[in-house]
Amino acid sequence: MNSLNKIFIFTFILSISFASDLSSKNRKLVLSFNDEWIGMGAAYGPFRDGQAPWDGAPSIEELREDLHIISKSWKWIRLYGSRGISSDILNIIRNDSLGIKVMLGAWIAKEDGTIEASNDNKDEISNTIKLANEYPDVVNSINIGNETMVYWSDHKVDLDIMANYLNYTRKRVRVPVTTADDLGFWNKEESKKIAEQCDFIVVHIHPLWGGQSIEKSLDWVKEIYAQIKSMHPSKEIVIGETGWATMKHDEGLQHELIKGNPSEKNQKLYYDNFRKWAAENQIPHHFFEIFDEKWKGGDHPNEVEKHWGVYYSNRKPKQAMK
Repeated sequence: MNSLNKIFIFTFILSISFASDLSSKNRKLVLSFNDEWIGMGAAYGPFRDGQAPWDGAPSIEELREDLHIISKSWKWIRLYGSRGISSDILNIIRNDSLGIKVMLGAWIAKEDGTIEASNDNKDEISNTIKLANEYPDVVNSINIGNETMVYWSDHKVDLDIMANYLNYTRKRVRVPVTTADDLGFWNKEESKKIAEQCDFIVVHIHPLWGGQSIEKSLDWVKEIYAQIKSMHPSKEIVIGETGWATMKHDEGLQHELIKGNPSEKNQKLYYDNFRKWAAENQIPHHFFEIFDEKWKGGDHPNEVEKHWGVYYSNRKPKQAMK
């Protein structure tokens, strides 16, 4: 056998070993930085008044302002998509030495059977992989899809498709990979099929949407967390969303389901109580969310989806952050 063939075989064996290593199960989620536990994170939506994912985008200066505000209170943030300004966010974190780690998201839209929808999701995943590999000092995890499998989702994705997306991603990155969904998915037997493809689990637990009062909110979250942990005992559980809105509309589903009182006072109470419990028990989480986002929800200004931030959309702090 000549030397060229030997080199080819050796390279081929290395490539197989590399792929096998990348697809190994249960990669650990690293939540320490400079000897500090950074698991008390927050969800970051960067769009300001008059901006939306489909219309306008924050400038570099606006993103830099946000990230410097964020760095004072959180060292781990969650992004929901990888295209557009996500690369700018990662670049600012690196260049400004902010010490923030990122759970990078791939936004997965509804799969309607068309090639266009499938290709769009694959492009999103490809860009997520690309950024994770370009910014290994910033991206510490990847989340593929947000609330795509729970029964009420308006952008549902078939379980087999999601399992393939997760497996495809895990073979191409070194960071742990997961998908985020509501407690109404992760507490079902069918969720175990997806959990097998995840390094850890991201569950959303919103006491307001669960019809809880502020007095019972934390006990309810603890109970749900324990249920999901019992359902998936081999997986680390990250609470990917939990929070308390400061306003709601008096019509529609939010009026029917939300029994607790959305207010700054109650948001501060929930924020303080939840984070105390999370810190004492090292429960990784992303509090939902950092800034109000007026593009979300319906047209009415009191629409609850616009008012989850612990900062107003003009970047002024609410009571929870004062």
